[in-house]
Amino acid sequence: MSKTRQQWLIFCAALFVLVAVALYSLYGMRQQTTRTMPEIHRQTPRPDVSVVTVNTARYPAAMVAYGAAETHYQLTLTAEVSGRVENLAEGFEVGSRLAVGTELARIEASNYRAALAAAESERQQARVTLLEEERQALQAEAEWRASGLEGEPDSPLALRQPQLAAARTALDNAQAAVDSARYDLAQTRITLPFDALVISRDIAPGSYLQAGTQVATVYSSDRVEITLSLPARDWQNLPDGDRLLSGAWPVTLTGVENGQQWQGRVLRTEQHLDSTTRQRSLVVAVDQPLALEKPLLPGTFLKARLVGDQVDGLWQLPSSALSQRGEIWFVDTDEQLDHFATDPLFNDGEHIYVRAPKTLAGTPIQVLSHPLNSYLKGMLVNPVEAAGND
Repeated sequence: MSKTRQQWLIFCAALFVLVAVALYSLYGMRQQTTRTMPEIHRQTPRPDVSVVTVNTARYPAAMVAYGAAETHYQLTLTAEVSGRVENLAEGFEVGSRLAVGTELARIEASNYRAALAAAESERQQARVTLLEEERQALQAEAEWRASGLEGEPDSPLALRQPQLAAARTALDNAQAAVDSARYDLAQTRITLPFDALVISRDIAPGSYLQAGTQVATVYSSDRVEITLSLPARDWQNLPDGDRLLSGAWPVTLTGVENGQQWQGRVLRTEQHLDSTTRQRSLVVAVDQPLALEKPLLPGTFLKARLVGDQVDGLWQLPSSALSQRGEIWFVDTDEQLDHFATDPLFNDGEHIYVRAPKTLAGTPIQVLSHPLNSYLKGMLVNPVEAAGND
């Protein structure tokens, strides 16, 4: 065999092997593309949900409302007579607490003393005139009886009855003038009508006052009152009127800004609905607020907590458990989500209290503490007890 033929055979054999390899590879690729892929089963992970485990129980109805401390009386003192201020009391300063009857200022009173003296002189003259008329009337009656005439005289002037009535009226007028002059003189001393806190002083020594000029603004210090607007559902949870208005029903008051606490009492209830809020108000009082260890200043904005009657069959839930749609979401026995719509009976500022559905009453239930709008009924979840839940 020649060398050329031998090379040709080697070339053909190599070409055959190469074609065979190519065909085998193509066949394998077709088999791979037409082969049915095995199904991969993946389990969808359950989302974690924060829950609190609750059971129905009996709770006292607790209500929270807000209001500002207002004084019992607020008064703008004004001058009732005119004159120059000749004296101010030393304690008559803004922020001072003064007792009832304290003289705040004195108006120069010489003109009023003179007017009183003149009025008393007129009264004395009127009294003398009346005495003279009484004597003349007695004398006229005696002369009429002595004349022997029968019956009554044709004119009352004969017995001086009109003159006597006029003299009595003149004395009454003179007495009224004396009373008025004495009152004006008393008003030259400007005094407090009740125990008070001075809010503003509007005069100074030497000021000339006209009748009606503002002298000061004062607040009574006997008590402050806090008006609390309550919705109808809260009124249903309060005791009846006799117990509520006994004067001993406690109310815990907390300063919104500083967190200080005071104890108040229910003073009265308003018997009408506010035209704007359509709510009825409860008035709470704190006696002697400025004499307390922690004074309660007028104008302080307060959070009030009232406790009403006991209510059965309730869940105590965090406020965040109520969704934006007014629903409570819970995990059923199959670890699926479910929900129901509700309106809380009351809240105490930290918790809401809802009546449990009859189908869930008496059984521990896992309630979602922070439901999301994306949750769906029947969704499988992994409940996780919220931190701090007892």
